[in-house]
Amino acid sequence: MRRHVLAAVLASMLGLTACGDRQAEATWNNASGSVALSRDDAFLYVVDADNGVLSVVDTGRNEKVGEVKVGRGPERVVVGPDDTVYVSNRAERSVSVIRRGDWNEAARISVGVEPMGLAVAPGGDTLYVVNSTALDSSEHGTLMAVDTRNLTVRWELPVGEEPRGIALVDNGKRALVSLFRHSDLVTVDLSDSGRPRVQRERTDLYSRANVSDSSSSGGSGSSDAPLPPGVALNIRFRPRGMSDVVLTPNGERALAPVLWAREDPIGGPNTGNPSGGDGSLYGGGSPCSSAGVVAPGIVTFDTEDGRPVVDDLDQCRPPPEQSPDFPPSTIVSPEPTHAIQGPVAAVVDPSGLWVFVVNRETDNVAIIPMDRRSGPDIVNFTGSSVRQLVRVGSGPSGIAMTRDGRKAFVHNAFDHTVTTLVSDGSSGVANVHAEGAALALVGDVLEPQAVAGRKLFYSALDSRMTSASVSASCASCHLDGREDGHVWGFPDGPRQTPSLAGRKVTKTGPFHWSGEFPTLRDFLDATVRRRMGGTALDSVMVSQLSSFIDVIPVPDNPHKREALTDAQARGALVFKKASCDTCHEGETLTNNKQADVGTFITNGPIQDDAQVRKVGLNTPSLLGLARTAPYLHDGSALTLKERLTQGRDTNRHGSTAQLSDAEVDDLVEYLRTL
Repeated sequence: MRRHVLAAVLASMLGLTACGDRQAEATWNNASGSVALSRDDAFLYVVDADNGVLSVVDTGRNEKVGEVKVGRGPERVVVGPDDTVYVSNRAERSVSVIRRGDWNEAARISVGVEPMGLAVAPGGDTLYVVNSTALDSSEHGTLMAVDTRNLTVRWELPVGEEPRGIALVDNGKRALVSLFRHSDLVTVDLSDSGRPRVQRERTDLYSRANVSDSSSSGGSGSSDAPLPPGVALNIRFRPRGMSDVVLTPNGERALAPVLWAREDPIGGPNTGNPSGGDGSLYGGGSPCSSAGVVAPGIVTFDTEDGRPVVDDLDQCRPPPEQSPDFPPSTIVSPEPTHAIQGPVAAVVDPSGLWVFVVNRETDNVAIIPMDRRSGPDIVNFTGSSVRQLVRVGSGPSGIAMTRDGRKAFVHNAFDHTVTTLVSDGSSGVANVHAEGAALALVGDVLEPQAVAGRKLFYSALDSRMTSASVSASCASCHLDGREDGHVWGFPDGPRQTPSLAGRKVTKTGPFHWSGEFPTLRDFLDATVRRRMGGTALDSVMVSQLSSFIDVIPVPDNPHKREALTDAQARGALVFKKASCDTCHEGETLTNNKQADVGTFITNGPIQDDAQVRKVGLNTPSLLGLARTAPYLHDGSALTLKERLTQGRDTNRHGSTAQLSDAEVDDLVEYLRTL
């Protein structure tokens, strides 16, 4: 990416149109997440997952002019070249079709399980839909092509586990698909419209981001540049939560918001992770020592070869052969009292010089230069390269920018409002600010307790829930209220994040893998105060959090049907034969007791505590099992069958030694239905 002189950088800040030599490609996406603009920017389209509606806003009058009832749980919206609007209904396996000017649903297309990302081919003849899982398998998601003329599915292609976002490059000849939990990009070749193929399953993002594991030239181990103060060597971080992918206007680079999760031991002696100044377990130990063990970031990819352009996170420096002409891979707040956390959407302005990152857990938008780390317009005494931090409403989930770059619209999902961002152009540099009051679109449908609980659950700002040295929310690990597929190195041993969605969690005490908390209040209080650096929760906050946890939507399950298949029915009998129901019983599928099933870790850098090994681990619920891989407290079993066959002859985890291979297969089929 070519460099730009400082004068051009300052002049191009939101409020000036793009230069003639940087015309946007047909595949440049000027919107991300839950909002989109019509082709002439006259209408803003906003989807509300709670209410199941698409709101239509006249951008000139800043007035809601239409409301369309769509499917359940709408998450994403995209607009085709002919101004047809498409909405992915995550909770209904469908996409709604709306024609401009006729604010009614014109059609509904059946697609895969939990559809999310949407993109329309430059010619408008094909709609691409990213499905979180296939209709017959939870082990992979799919990319689906829909003919927009007759609304029929042309083809469907497996593209990895839990895909989420999509961007088209090379004038629609290739697709970049983001994987959500185990975050990376999949490249799909679309050049032969009838025979798509996965061109690249993964990149080397993890190795490039972790110098201790890097054997490629992208590592910074050979650099002689000094380390920033307080930065430790050889600490590894795993990207998670890659929810979307957006392009620069020239199509040369793609950017994807992520969360970086520490993989090495957390807290305790000899971990290289001193707790924050408030003594919280999660304080310190993040990339660049910028926050706690979960840090917000944005990953840059070269679209020509799919190569990640990324900092080495443990040394906080760009690779030696690269000039820092890309946004820092870790986003550091320029305001010590106002954190940045939970990046879920982003857009690059028409000039290609600025990326706007929407942060759901801190209710703000970070504006970051695309090709530099410093300048007279950046106050970087905190180590931040953020040009400006603009505060918006609660739970922002999407952003759309007009094609002249003069305005941006942010959807605040928890408030059901839209904030308009504009430039005032003062002092020779255009400063972005919120224009007027946020526009209210719809009302709450959740109970007031759950509404308040959701804001607590997702807040990395509320001082009652976290501290400035941690800047994490419950949702930083429980992505979408589910799990992040990550194993944390706690002092008492490796602990995988459990899912909370649809598991009747409030009825499954005692809590935590070690079962040391008899009530949910005990668990929440210890987590908030001792780990997240917040203050003690009162009974009202505990009630609010509990109310929200109880209504987190259960993940859609492709294996669950109206009636069991023959294999699933046989598996239900094997479930009893193997005595699985001895521990996994009742409506919650757990007896809430401790057990040793032979999975304790007794060697390596992260071991299970001796006291925990004496009493066993808390029996987890099996509800939603199909969508929560990997399995066990240390995440060592990648599939259910792998778990059942490991140590099968010992009968430590049920009476499995007597089972035939066919019975094991049937048991897996049944477990997937729970």
